[in-house]
Amino acid sequence: MSAAFTPISYRVVAEPTVRVHVSELACCAIEVGSAVALGLLQPEAPQDAPARIDVLLVSGTVTELLAPAVQAQWAAIGEPRLAIAVGACASSGGPYWDSIVVLNGISDLIETSGYIAGCPPDPRRIIDGVLALVPTP
Repeated sequence: MSAAFTPISYRVVAEPTVRVHVSELACCAIEVGSAVALGLLQPEAPQDAPARIDVLLVSGTVTELLAPAVQAQWAAIGEPRLAIAVGACASSGGPYWDSIVVLNGISDLIETSGYIAGCPPDPRRIIDGVLALVPTP
């Protein structure tokens, strides 16, 4: 992954004003893919209306090598925005917490609005977590 990597964007079907950008780093990204397969997330089309809020889902282990790419993704998302750590690795380093190259959570890197627990979390839990953390208008 390079710093120019662009996360994939989806709309939350239950709340289409929420655009989700996915940093696909590891296992938890498979669960985000399952949310798409279950119809909980829908790929965003270029003609879609602007989102009310953008959410960056960081799903997986963030290493020192990947940290600049995550920061670039965060910087590329417009305001208002939220960053959510999906799973144990993005939240706290997971089982790799004691590795010298693994960040102990994305809150050391970017402003983090919330955490979705699990290793990996269920796709429905991911969507429920996003909707719980997004402020209502």
